[in-house]
Amino acid sequence: MLKNYFKIALRNLSRNKSFTFLNVTGLVVGMAGAMLIGLWIMREMSVDRFHEKGEQIYQAWNRSTFDGELWCWNTTPKPMAPVLYSDYPEVINYTRYSDAGKFLFSTEDKNLNQETAFVDSTFFQMFSFPLIAGDVKQVFATPNSVVISESMATRLFGEQEALGQVITADGRFPVTITGIMKDLPGNTRFEFDALLTWSLMGQIYELDDYWGNNSIKTYVQLEENVDITALNEKVKTITQEHSDEDTEVFLYPLEELHLYSVFENGVPVGGRIDNVKMFGLIGIFILLIACINFMNLSTSRSEKRAKEVGIRKLSGARREMLIGQFMMESIVLTVISGLLAIMLVQLLLPFFNNIINLELSIPFRNLWFWLIFSGFIVFTGLLAGSYPALFLSSFQPIKVLKGAFKNSRSLLAPRKVLVIVQFTFAIVLIASTIIVKQQIEHAQKRDKGYDGSQLIYLSYGEQMEKAFPAFRAELTKNDAVHSTTRTLSPVTEGWSNSWGLSWEGKDPESKIVIDIYSADQDAISTLGLELVQGREIDISTYATDSLAMVLNEEAVKVMGFEDPIGQVVYDNDEAWHVVGVVKNFVNGSPFSKDRPMVIEGPKRWMGVVHIKLTEGVPVKESLATVEKVFTTHYPNIPFEYEFIDESFAAKFASQKRIATLTSIFSTLAIIISCLGLFGLSAYAAEQRRKEIGVRKVLGASVTRILVLLSGDFVKLVFVSIAISIPISWYLMHKWLLNFDYRISISVAVFILTAIVALSIAILTVISQTYKTANINPVNSLKDE
Repeated sequence: MLKNYFKIALRNLSRNKSFTFLNVTGLVVGMAGAMLIGLWIMREMSVDRFHEKGEQIYQAWNRSTFDGELWCWNTTPKPMAPVLYSDYPEVINYTRYSDAGKFLFSTEDKNLNQETAFVDSTFFQMFSFPLIAGDVKQVFATPNSVVISESMATRLFGEQEALGQVITADGRFPVTITGIMKDLPGNTRFEFDALLTWSLMGQIYELDDYWGNNSIKTYVQLEENVDITALNEKVKTITQEHSDEDTEVFLYPLEELHLYSVFENGVPVGGRIDNVKMFGLIGIFILLIACINFMNLSTSRSEKRAKEVGIRKLSGARREMLIGQFMMESIVLTVISGLLAIMLVQLLLPFFNNIINLELSIPFRNLWFWLIFSGFIVFTGLLAGSYPALFLSSFQPIKVLKGAFKNSRSLLAPRKVLVIVQFTFAIVLIASTIIVKQQIEHAQKRDKGYDGSQLIYLSYGEQMEKAFPAFRAELTKNDAVHSTTRTLSPVTEGWSNSWGLSWEGKDPESKIVIDIYSADQDAISTLGLELVQGREIDISTYATDSLAMVLNEEAVKVMGFEDPIGQVVYDNDEAWHVVGVVKNFVNGSPFSKDRPMVIEGPKRWMGVVHIKLTEGVPVKESLATVEKVFTTHYPNIPFEYEFIDESFAAKFASQKRIATLTSIFSTLAIIISCLGLFGLSAYAAEQRRKEIGVRKVLGASVTRILVLLSGDFVKLVFVSIAISIPISWYLMHKWLLNFDYRISISVAVFILTAIVALSIAILTVISQTYKTANINPVNSLKDE
């Protein structure tokens, strides 16, 4: 019987080539879009879930109240991990992780800046990052050990054996390569090319035991089947027991970090899982639109199939047999579409990967993939074919053979409902795309508070300190450079904050988080900050400016200073005197509100050098000059720089990807919807050829006939618009609540969306019905 169904299905599909083409095209586009989203979701769901002991690994988090708001953060004090291990038997292993950023590694003839971290010796025993060479239990047996990635080993030594080689770290410390690991997979949150020991960190930096310094990440491995709720109740006071801090501690699962890292009132409320859900829904919408397309086109041919159904029923065919036949047609069509879709996905993956900045691939060798793909095809086939099969098999043979069967034109005909649903999905996506792009543009146009043009920055380390005065002096003598300054971090980023600052009049019970920045001379002029009061820090003129401080306007407001100049602010028992006030500038996310900030003088450590290139001098020429001066003073350090404007633009990468993807998938939804509308309008025009001939004989113009033929479809689009507007507003309102600096949703968005949707629908219908409207009435009526 199945063989017979299959033959009949192929015969019907080949007999109706235009119908088959429209259906296959719609299904291919819908299935390909859903598959691309599915591959991305699979990647997101797999992040850091490949570790053998992943279910037992937890990250330590802090929780405390600031200004009446409960905050959570995942940096911890350095001594916390050993205490967790020694005091709580449920903790069977731990490792600390301190991100060092770019770190200099050198051989006799090569110098590389590589992403580096300091870890405890147990790191590879907890995390499943495979080693190509070395023993996971011995790679950190000595303090001066380093484990490097396979690609870093190739960059340093080429084809030469890297294991056992001695290289120099930070220009000062010889370290031995005791392990080589595979390059990190794409589905991990960790980012490093080299790992150094915690002991070596103590030689390079000062290791403090201060429980108020939250600067590293702590990971612990728990016994199997530990009651995490009970354990968190036990560990929450660990910081309070070892210090005066009122911070609570809790352990959070490693496998939840990537998707659920946003907290409100001390509990996880989402994170990247929100994007996963959003695009998961978009994928479902696109697949549903394709399936609705199939349903509509199939049922629109109902009059042609009615007599076939009637004859089969009179010949003894039961309804379930007819359902089986129609479902087989659907599944055959879906199998063809699925194979074409996977080919299309393979072609589109490079383009898609470039958009999402990932390396996704179709796992052809994975049995589970083929099982899921087969299930996906069967599900799509059953979904798409369910309504047509039930609808077509319900015809009564006596009525259809007498010609009494009429296609439904009722107000709530199922086909009309399906068209409304289809266009509602598409219009919601169009409106969402417009609002996402408006939100990005809103933040991009925000007054940054600094001048990023012609401004670059370089990493600054201790090995640069001795020669820096000469380097700066030579740079500023050159016409290619306007000025230079050292700062804690790039002006686009904030690396430090504190709630430990105090000043006269501050409520001793209040906890106010203030961002900490630091800079030496010429910071305001180099960064293009706007000085509101006082002066900038100038150590060359004022010797006491090593403890000078500049506030931003938000800090002045929070501290309650009416006259900030001359005020004293205490940080770590050191008195900083306020010499100036600058306008607020965006030092973090451009979507966040202005935060209080203090800029402390050069007594604090510096992390980068900003260099302002001279306006009017070609950038390429200026960079060549800077590189020449840099290489003269630092011959063993690679000259690597980044433009501040590019660094600021990178802050929009994630939201731009969302906007681009939403735009692409809304386009796919419109294409599929229009394919269905094209087919339905063609069939409707064909069914009304004689009516059109009569109207033309009676004097109806082509325009009047076009309005007549397109009116029903336009009404459906109007209904879709009415339904989609409140849905779009609700969804995007919730999305915008994630941003402090956000737009208000304008009515103009929905007017524009309505115009776009109506224009596309009208053009689609008219493009098909115009030919019918121009037929000579003699030809359409001659068989009467």
